[in-house]
Amino acid sequence: PETRETKVGAAEVRQVFQISRGRVAGCLVTEGRVAQNSRSRVLRNGNIEVETRIETIRRIKDEVKEVRAGTECGIHLLDYSDYEPGDIIECYEVETFRASL
Repeated sequence: PETRETKVGAAEVRQVFQISRGRVAGCLVTEGRVAQNSRSRVLRNGNIEVETRIETIRRIKDEVKEVRAGTECGIHLLDYSDYEPGDIIECYEVETFRASL
């Protein structure tokens, strides 16, 4: 089978916050949408730092499932906390297609 990645959205890290459970990236969603449990990668200077999943998204003090473009939120990634201002968190979906002749 063939696999194809489709970019769903992206968020720019504006500030990093230290909380009791670790570090959280304060982000502005710049395009598309960012959803909880979606596949994501952290891009720093155009290079991929890590590929993981979004563990939690917080909007003000509420945990939300999805955030759309133009909105600020806090993002915590699964097993990653080395955020830096200017990083891009890119969300994508992987679609699998049956091979055709």
